[in-house]
Amino acid sequence: MEQSVEQKLKDLWKLQTIHSQIDKIRQIRGELPEEVSDLEDEVAGLETRLEKIRTELDSLEDAIVNRKNLIRDAQTAIKKYETQLNEVKNNREYDAITKEIEIQGLEIQVCEKKIREHEYEIRNKTEIYEVTEKSLEERKSDLVVKRQELNNITSETQREEDDLDKQTQEAKENIEERLLTVYNRLRKAYKNGLAVVPIERDSCSGCHNKIPPQLQSEIRQRKRIIFCEHCGRILIDDNFLEEIQQVAS
Repeated sequence: MEQSVEQKLKDLWKLQTIHSQIDKIRQIRGELPEEVSDLEDEVAGLETRLEKIRTELDSLEDAIVNRKNLIRDAQTAIKKYETQLNEVKNNREYDAITKEIEIQGLEIQVCEKKIREHEYEIRNKTEIYEVTEKSLEERKSDLVVKRQELNNITSETQREEDDLDKQTQEAKENIEERLLTVYNRLRKAYKNGLAVVPIERDSCSGCHNKIPPQLQSEIRQRKRIIFCEHCGRILIDDNFLEEIQQVAS
């Protein structure tokens, strides 16, 4: 059976009332959920950064070990060539062995230079690691505090919010799809979540713009659903709101 406009308005106002109660609970939580989420992201980012620095430090340490091995091999080769110098039979052999000794000496210099560069990088990255590690511990500590605050508030309000969520689903079942779509769009459009508002002092209580007397008269007749000309919210008359409150009490 087709609902009357009055019943549609009652159902919409009931849904709005439930949602406003939920909004109030979530307002108590304030920015805590977002703060917890941001801290979780920050902690994850710092942990990823530390892991990357650890990998880079390991690679630098390995590079130093490799360079030291090359130096040791070059020093062994130099000793071998120096021994061979004592056994050369002509200038060509002498020049060839001397050239090899020179090459190995250059290899040692290059490796020593690379080792110094790697050690410099290790010192810098270690400093960054320590600063990052300290930041991580601070953020983790902040996260523990914020999570506890959120858990405390949530534990106090969760049962009430769950009950209101259930009431929301039940209330939605009485509202036709078209009206529910309009209602949801209006809820999302305004920060305070008010889609259905009463007239107060001849004005829309949502945007506070004046409602013309003729339009107020039409709203009181409840023959059609009327939207505010300025903000688009669904309007109900103050007498209607009083009637609903009297029935509820």
